[in-house]
Amino acid sequence: MSTIIYPSPIFGPVHSRRLGISLGINLMPADGKMCTFNCIYCECGLNQDHRPSLPRPTREEVAVKLEEKLQQMAAEGQLPDVLTFAGNGEPTCHPHFPEIIADTIRLRNQYCPRAKVSVLSNATMIHRLAVRDALMLVDNNILKLDTIDPDYINKVDCPTGAYDVNAIISHMKDFHGHIIIQTMFMRGDLAAPEGVTSIDNTSDDYVTPWLEVVKAIAPQQVMIYTIDRETPTQGLLKATHEQLDAIRDRVIAAGIPCTASY
Repeated sequence: MSTIIYPSPIFGPVHSRRLGISLGINLMPADGKMCTFNCIYCECGLNQDHRPSLPRPTREEVAVKLEEKLQQMAAEGQLPDVLTFAGNGEPTCHPHFPEIIADTIRLRNQYCPRAKVSVLSNATMIHRLAVRDALMLVDNNILKLDTIDPDYINKVDCPTGAYDVNAIISHMKDFHGHIIIQTMFMRGDLAAPEGVTSIDNTSDDYVTPWLEVVKAIAPQQVMIYTIDRETPTQGLLKATHEQLDAIRDRVIAAGIPCTASY
């Protein structure tokens, strides 16, 4: 099983299926994973298999390393399309996340003003006002909502702490449209102590209630996608092109822009 543990605090640039030429900003340790989810499909592997020994990068380290990389990219004539907070875990868990966002926007404005600042988040920290305020400042506030079914969330996203999907939805509405919903659709069966269980969220039983919540949140965009790399849990399958296209078309029919990544 191959997994990806990203350098920290800066990695790439890489080509993102959804965002273009992306310079990654990883606020987690460089030698392991720290996340408030333990998703069975995570390309970084399961939390318990990649526990870090190094600390998170400091605010100052992130700013210095980001500026050095942007200076290098400017000299090479290859500026990024987007500065993306992602990597080995949940970026909004960093204790200085709001300040790092402010630093990043300042450096973006100085070196690559056309680039967007994006945050890929599982939304577990959006109950914190400082995190919400910081996310309101970025161009692409991309928040995960794989389903609204608590059982599926516990089987697939595997929150490491208390997680109330209804509270998450309520706080998503607090962004008043400045939010991009990101949803992973997949199929397959999962072995569990009680027996094999389906983890297919492409059926109407999952899509229809999810779509009703998406319409209530009224995001600026929805990004749906499926498995792209090897997963740490066996038995997971990609959603088909036809399934993703059908879900995408339903979102668009509801008046919300939507992209599908296969």
